[in-house]
Amino acid sequence: MDMLPYMMIAAGAFGVLALLVFAFSGPSPKQAGARRLGAVRQRYAATNSMAAAMEAQMRRITANRATRMDAAAARFLPNPALLGKRLAATGMGWTVGQYGMATLGLFVVTFAAAFFQGAPALLALLVAVFIGVGLPHFVVGFFIGRRVKKFTIKFPDAIELLVRGLRSGLPITETMTVVAQEIDGPVGEEFRAVSDKMKIGRSLDAALQETAERLGTPEFQFFTITIAIQRETGGNLAETLSNLAEVLRKRSQMKLKIKALSSESKASAYIVGALPFIVFGMIWMINQGYMMNFFIDQRLMITGIGGLVWMGIGAFIMAKMVNFEI
Repeated sequence: MDMLPYMMIAAGAFGVLALLVFAFSGPSPKQAGARRLGAVRQRYAATNSMAAAMEAQMRRITANRATRMDAAAARFLPNPALLGKRLAATGMGWTVGQYGMATLGLFVVTFAAAFFQGAPALLALLVAVFIGVGLPHFVVGFFIGRRVKKFTIKFPDAIELLVRGLRSGLPITETMTVVAQEIDGPVGEEFRAVSDKMKIGRSLDAALQETAERLGTPEFQFFTITIAIQRETGGNLAETLSNLAEVLRKRSQMKLKIKALSSESKASAYIVGALPFIVFGMIWMINQGYMMNFFIDQRLMITGIGGLVWMGIGAFIMAKMVNFEI
């Protein structure tokens, strides 16, 4: 049996998937924030030798705590360090080994279910890769987004609590401990982590930068840069943080307005993009032999690939029209 048509369908489906992922990822302010954090980090590079030694020691301790399952998964999963940061950002305590086992389990179960239902081997493999790789990534991204959303909502309140502590005469390190005790949820957890790191010898700048890199939110990056610049240049930190809290609240309000105005277009994009696949699956369940022509007749294969490509282009354009960077 000629495998070229199946390979063409697989290549077209992966191309459309890549377009959709790139389109709906939207513009990200991470690069600009990373550049600003890098500039601030360079200013303190000469005075951070002790912090670097401490960080190396902590990495050795973490490596010793890694389980055999984590080590085995790190050999096969791409970029396990970045994956570990993503899993840590969920706040769920998941490990790289657990992620790898979930991916492998979904892949095997999906491939077996599709293959024994009569699907071609290449199609079953494509579906298994899509489910096994895509579903865990989507779940991790969902929990990261939910945690970041909770963090962003309460973060201005934490900054205002810091401002009140600073105006009452407390140092910044003590006010962070107060925030960790008084604010619940992800905000309290992150400030508690910063406070704990400072207790074991980490500098405030290093602890804040590490948290900013893990969270990846522009709001906390603004806070980190504000603290670093104030420690270098001096000034009224309480007044600066008060202005930052006001800016973050207005930024959150603007995001909500944009989300409300673009919700109709996003819903249309989701419906238009998902409807052909839903109809294909329903007809496959009703009359499998009829839909098998898409994997036998080369004319239908070319038509299907063309439809997937144009759907991907349309979804890409619609996603770019409703994504805004604030």
